[in-house]
Amino acid sequence: MRALGELLESRENDDAPAVYVGDTMVSRAELRTSADALGVLLRQAGVRPGQAVAAMLPNSAATVAALFGVWSADAAYMPVNPRLTDAEVARLSQAARPVLVVTDEAGAGRFPGLPTVVATDDGWRTPTRTVSETHAYDPGVALIQSTSGTTGRPKSVLLRHDTVLDLLEPVLRNLLGSRKTPTEGAPRKAPMPNLIPTSLSLWAGIYNVLFAFLVGAPVVLIDRFEPEGFAQTVKRFGIRSTVLPPAAMVMLCDAPRVTSLEPLRIVRSISAPLSPLQARRFRDRFGVTVLNCYGQTEIGGEIVGWNAADARAFGESKLGAVGRANPGVQVRVADDTGKALAADAQGEVQVRTPSLSSGYADGSQLHDRMTDDGWFRTGDIGHLDADGFLWIDGRLSDMINRGGLKVFPAEVEEVLRLNPAVAECAVVGVADDRLGEVPWAFVVLHPGADATDTDTELDALCREHVAPYKVPVRFTRLDALPRNDIGKVLSPRLVALAEAAAPR
Repeated sequence: MRALGELLESRENDDAPAVYVGDTMVSRAELRTSADALGVLLRQAGVRPGQAVAAMLPNSAATVAALFGVWSADAAYMPVNPRLTDAEVARLSQAARPVLVVTDEAGAGRFPGLPTVVATDDGWRTPTRTVSETHAYDPGVALIQSTSGTTGRPKSVLLRHDTVLDLLEPVLRNLLGSRKTPTEGAPRKAPMPNLIPTSLSLWAGIYNVLFAFLVGAPVVLIDRFEPEGFAQTVKRFGIRSTVLPPAAMVMLCDAPRVTSLEPLRIVRSISAPLSPLQARRFRDRFGVTVLNCYGQTEIGGEIVGWNAADARAFGESKLGAVGRANPGVQVRVADDTGKALAADAQGEVQVRTPSLSSGYADGSQLHDRMTDDGWFRTGDIGHLDADGFLWIDGRLSDMINRGGLKVFPAEVEEVLRLNPAVAECAVVGVADDRLGEVPWAFVVLHPGADATDTDTELDALCREHVAPYKVPVRFTRLDALPRNDIGKVLSPRLVALAEAAAPR
């Protein structure tokens, strides 16, 4: 069985940088030494193959060492965001049943009853007691990764070593525009550092660490995204391509002191749908090509995306599409019966990939999301065009059923963004006694924007561009939309706000 830990095992260029954090550089040899030391401690503490080890750490070299250290003990890595509340940490622990936690001084004590390994400036502190929990997963499970929790409580997905590797390699081939793997062909020059602007508690962060190590590149970690600091880091390390969530691109466009992202040339949008308006706005402001992509935690990684060749050939005409299927991946759009639809017809996006996750930590499987003929139901609504580009139109769970008529929030949000006063917006479905559900819009205005007649203007704008039943019944202004760490809007919080404000 192939294992992700092998990405750190190569002893070529041991002195080469592996991780940059601020002014600190950690070499590959130093990182491996730290990871191996943690693995020894875990085994000595009684961690057995397949058992879950939680890690609650900020973005640091120790976090990357913890990832590979857990794998060196043949355990499953369970990242936990330090920003979660104690109640949220308890729910994740109850679902995934970690046997030990790796954390820093700030996190010690947040997992009552579990043995704890504390990361220090000098290495790892020996746990004070051994493991007593006996629960274990299949040893092939590499990660227990929490979903984003944007439409409900997060679920813990079991990702296998071979699943992630099976999807990482086709992504690389797609980006290179070649069928060759990184080890084939003539020797290449040292790869550019991989700048990671997201938390390493998130799948997007871990995924991009693994992608960097697959090509032999060092990673540059940012603990918290901040526009000016990001721009300075891009310039310092000569970053020509990177990944960004849509919310980060909006923040950069709105930052008056960020006037250049040189030498950046390509940004790959990750973690959430990027609207065509925001893609065009980012490109026009910074002269940077934006490449979309698509995947889900349950799938194990990216399965659809753009490469530079597609951007040159189709860029403007396909702005807003998430790309074409990566090598080895099949994508179709199907109706409610599972019948594949013709080009440009809207339905549920279904995929076939080399492998899928092993289900969820609570024991539930993916069988209920598989069709009888072997396709995985993503829960996303979209369409495929004649050139094979996939367009995501919304989520089945987000769809608003207004008296039997379908309303997709993304379509209405794109119209609302046409108003120059609107900085960001979100549309959610709110329960209605007569119609079942109605759309309700939450809007954040740009600083200094005139809000006097904004609601009337937004209503008129919607009526100009969409059918009357898609027009929101209310426009509520907020100072900011509630988001998670990768910028996805937390819809349940908006629904709760709407329900609290609705007339009784």
